[in-house]
Amino acid sequence: MRFVEEQLGRVLHIAEWIVDGFVVLPKRWIVERAFVWLGGFRRLSQDVEILAATAENMIRIALRKITLAKCI
Repeated sequence: MRFVEEQLGRVLHIAEWIVDGFVVLPKRWIVERAFVWLGGFRRLSQDVEILAATAENMIRIALRKITLAKCI
């Protein structure tokens, strides 16, 4: 932890264990929800792309389609 603060100039925030019960972590929930939305696309559910750039573009197209669907 000292290395990160001294050498990299960053502050680490270490999560504490929650003893009383279950608490949803908002940022993690947003990321997991996005992965579920992307899982609905057949081409993204299988790893058939040869080039990483093609797979990245398919993810961008899927996210744009999802965003447009949420806005309309």
